[in-house]
Amino acid sequence: MTNSSKRPIGIDLFAGAGGMSLGFEQAGFDIAAAVEIDPIHCATHEYNFPHSKAICASVTDLTGDEIRQRAGIGGKEVDVVFGGAPCQGFSLIGKRVLDDPRNELASHYVRLVKELQPKYCVFENVKGLTLGKHRKFLDAMIEALDDAGYDMTMPYQVLNAADYGVPQSRQRLFLMGARKGLSTPTYPEPLEEGATVWDAIGDLPNANTFEELRTTDAVHVEWSTSATYARRLRGLERDPQDFSYPRIHDMGLLSSSLRTEHTELSQSRFTATVPGKTEPVSRFRKLAPEGLCNTLRAGTDSARGAFTSPRPIHPNLPRVITVREAARLHSYPDWFRLHSTKWHGFRQIGNSVPPLLGRAVAGQIMQALGAKPKKPRKKLELNDAEFLYMDMGDAARYFGVPHNTIAQRTRKSSSTPKKVVRDQADVG
Repeated sequence: MTNSSKRPIGIDLFAGAGGMSLGFEQAGFDIAAAVEIDPIHCATHEYNFPHSKAICASVTDLTGDEIRQRAGIGGKEVDVVFGGAPCQGFSLIGKRVLDDPRNELASHYVRLVKELQPKYCVFENVKGLTLGKHRKFLDAMIEALDDAGYDMTMPYQVLNAADYGVPQSRQRLFLMGARKGLSTPTYPEPLEEGATVWDAIGDLPNANTFEELRTTDAVHVEWSTSATYARRLRGLERDPQDFSYPRIHDMGLLSSSLRTEHTELSQSRFTATVPGKTEPVSRFRKLAPEGLCNTLRAGTDSARGAFTSPRPIHPNLPRVITVREAARLHSYPDWFRLHSTKWHGFRQIGNSVPPLLGRAVAGQIMQALGAKPKKPRKKLELNDAEFLYMDMGDAARYFGVPHNTIAQRTRKSSSTPKKVVRDQADVG
């Protein structure tokens, strides 16, 4: 773990590929550990966060002491624990909601907060938990965290990523708390200005012009960028509110851009669709260049049929957007790479909190701590790109977990993209 500058320490539970990890790092925290059960997601986190310990395990199988030991932080005080338990199938039956086995991930979040005793905690989830009978679950969470020794900032809030600089309408519930006796954090105020779809992806070269992107997810190319939002994500312009570790990366690498092939009929339908409207056959929404992207969704996982959610249509090209274009619309910087396959890459984006939204929340925790964020001088070299090309078996072996930790989908043929040259892809 890199903590030479004595930055506050954060631990990410249910980390996925690392959207919240990055948001908290950008706010000035060091991410000591990221807990995630899916080996593929863990491998992606390992690539992008070489200074953080990726723990491939279920929260149900870990104790606070084990996380401390594996993260190498010993008895150091943890400043914040954050994360959002997967929200599928919450049960609302009975009086003791958190005792229901279907809600055990949320109950283990509370347990780990109690065991780790951070100064602050952040729970993130779907907006639906605030509606109707689902509020019963949220009330149970608040009561359990209160019993664990935390004062929750009330009322809880649903925040839209679009209000914090993300060119995407995406609403998420946030619940923040402080250890009793500490100053409670406040929720972030919306920014006055935002970004548009075209600010995010207007500069990116068209993936369909590169034959290599039929079989690999990355290619070297030169292109120019003018929009401030995109320039910051490319690393061409300094973001004064970004306190993350600089990554050494190749700004000429167009990554996460494996092509999607469409029939001529589909392309003609995409072309005929008005930006901002939904194409009636595919039900894909065509992005309006001066508007916001609709909520990017993950689809189902392997165990539930590997259903792919509809992907938006590019504003002026007859195809759906690439993983990199989705990453831009989610506020991931270009050095941040997703898994090389489109299926995993889009899932990783759709399941994650946009980093700029995470940063806005994390900034309020930093403020409550009374700490001043510092930009690290040390530049981090990203891990081996091999992590991005691992299949489930490879990733499971690397992390020492059973290969069937996550049920896999049935595939007709292997289509994992070829690797790019790593010494060129990962360092500038």
